[in-house]
Amino acid sequence: MPDKSKGDPVQLLQALIRCPSVTPAAAGVFEVLEAALTPLGFTTTRLRFEGDGSYPVDNLFATRGARGKHLLFAGHTDVVPPGEVASWSHALFAGDITDGKIYGRGAADMKSGVAAFIAAAARAIADGSGDKGILSLAITNDEEADAINGTEKLMAWAAAQGHRFDFAIVGEPSSAARLGDSIKIGRRGSLNGRITVTGVQGHVAYPERARNPLPVLAGVVAALSGALDDGTAHFPASNLEFTSLDVGNETTNVIPAKAVARFNVRYNDGWTPETLEAAVREHLAGLDAGDCTIAFEVMGRPSRSFLSPPGGAVETLCATIERVTGVQPALSTAGGTSDARFIAQYCPVVECGLPGPSMHKVDEHVAIADVEGLTTLYAAFIADYFA
Repeated sequence: MPDKSKGDPVQLLQALIRCPSVTPAAAGVFEVLEAALTPLGFTTTRLRFEGDGSYPVDNLFATRGARGKHLLFAGHTDVVPPGEVASWSHALFAGDITDGKIYGRGAADMKSGVAAFIAAAARAIADGSGDKGILSLAITNDEEADAINGTEKLMAWAAAQGHRFDFAIVGEPSSAARLGDSIKIGRRGSLNGRITVTGVQGHVAYPERARNPLPVLAGVVAALSGALDDGTAHFPASNLEFTSLDVGNETTNVIPAKAVARFNVRYNDGWTPETLEAAVREHLAGLDAGDCTIAFEVMGRPSRSFLSPPGGAVETLCATIERVTGVQPALSTAGGTSDARFIAQYCPVVECGLPGPSMHKVDEHVAIADVEGLTTLYAAFIADYFA
């Protein structure tokens, strides 16, 4: 068993769960982190970012050390709302322990990762391996919602302060069935679009006096739906899925003037938002719109794909995981987007954390054995990486 005097992730996880930090309310969670990090010699900085059409968000940056390789741990302390409270059999924010499991919103996603890394840092500092490089943490309270005033701005601030990172771990749940069986070395990008076909409204009995946008839109949907490529070395095929078709027409005898379709593309590292937008526009320009017009716009801000190629620190992490858990991790790029996309602009980054089958669910929980195991894994990697 690990020496809990050198970092107890369970007690720290309970303390974090007891802060009801539903986005963007911090609810005391940063005070808990500072109380754990300051005695370890970390210098902590609290940063509040706001604006850009979103709510204010508190963030924390902590760093320790002055020379050597710079290892960054990133994560979030905000949690999703609990949903139907009456459906929970355990208190939402109590950190109850039952049958070897810790319950509470945020237990899996991802306060366990934050607690495990801080406990691992404590153990690495205690045995001296943590003194051989620079350890930093970038913690936001805005990952589960807008993600505008969180990690992206926190990383830009850190870079402006002169911090240069060599490798980063995001503690999101990444394991599939057991601890260490999978890490994420990349994520697909995401782009939302809206296509509007405009015709001329008219009476259904006199179609020659109208221009119906719906057949044109149906052709657009048929032409664009599905796979956009054959995939790349580490990613599946990019895929465009229409999510809504709307005309706002509740009558049966009126040809609508306008029809709107919305879609999402999850795309691999063969595309950028710019090349993807250009490809959609080129495809639309080649379609027969009849007497209608077709307009296309990108909605919101696209998320870029990223990939941390195997080798280097990724190879070191895989070797550490295999030695600690006995499992050779799969290198995955599955899933949606995460804050790792913001960190990938500054250094190679992977997601390495617990199995997360209960995240965002009623009675969210993690096994104590997994939290202890992740702490051991992180501590071993700190030693291996700095060595």
